[in-house]
Amino acid sequence: MRRMMGVLFGALLGLGVLAAPGQAQTKWVMATPYAEGNYHTRNIRAFLEDVEKSTEGRVQVQLHPAASLLPLPQIKRAVQTGQIQLGEVLLSAFGNEDPFFDVDSVPFLADTWPAAAALDTASRPFIEQRFDRTGLKLLYMVHWTSQGFYTRQPLGDVEQLKGSRFRVFNVLTTRFAELLGATPVTVQVAEIPQAFATNVVNVMFTSAPTGVDSSAWDFARHFTDVGGLRTRNAIFVNARAFAALSPADQAAVTAAAARADTRGRAAAQAAEQDMLGKLREKGMEIATASPALMAQLRAVGAKQTAEWEQRAGADGTRMLARFKELMGQ
Repeated sequence: MRRMMGVLFGALLGLGVLAAPGQAQTKWVMATPYAEGNYHTRNIRAFLEDVEKSTEGRVQVQLHPAASLLPLPQIKRAVQTGQIQLGEVLLSAFGNEDPFFDVDSVPFLADTWPAAAALDTASRPFIEQRFDRTGLKLLYMVHWTSQGFYTRQPLGDVEQLKGSRFRVFNVLTTRFAELLGATPVTVQVAEIPQAFATNVVNVMFTSAPTGVDSSAWDFARHFTDVGGLRTRNAIFVNARAFAALSPADQAAVTAAAARADTRGRAAAQAAEQDMLGKLREKGMEIATASPALMAQLRAVGAKQTAEWEQRAGADGTRMLARFKELMGQ
């Protein structure tokens, strides 16, 4: 009997569930790779406060930001195995596992906010299914802002990118770099300043918030905003840990996640202009891409859309059809 009780306690501990006198209390751990001041992290803080309040303190979560607990590539697996209960990742960083995880990184497939919202609606059911199959529950997703090129010289033509050491962060940005004639180099957000300082990379294609987080003005003088794509961060929970909650607390977490989803979209849109302003304040030159440059980039994007559909198979074709329907195409 003593052995059986020890096993049961261990199982509950693994799910982050501890019994307190008169009340069942759940203590979870969450990891995110993003900095404390980033709007994604601020939104998570608000989400966790919402969860604790709406469950009357029965569900509490300790957040570890800025990759202080785990680096981005390890977070998803850690939640799957129950090492931690909650995580946030850049979804497209796992495009090698499934094409649906990187669909929002297809360059110029959804390069406006209305298009990004349509792609989110069309792709979300497919992403939820894939999370369910691996013991995870998707709670909500939040977009990053538009993307641009960080360079040391003004960018007027894709020819300037040929031969550059191009910082990439997922499968599709790797392919993007290759099609531009650049050498792709994978560098996580926390490592960007060092990578530029040591000349491991000399160009990157990412959002204005990431530029602010990495103090891009220390190593690049120009930001050319091209829209391009609006990737999403996924916030998810271990399915067994979620199932161990009471029905009332499950409903409370789900409702808080829905509010975080809505709040996150508004924060992303506000951050798009705010972060550009911060780059400008630090002395960076903010430029709009020329029509000629945009035409070159869109041609690359069209090729990558066709390649993505081929990789994604029948589900990809169905999702793209739904996306086009939502866009009125």
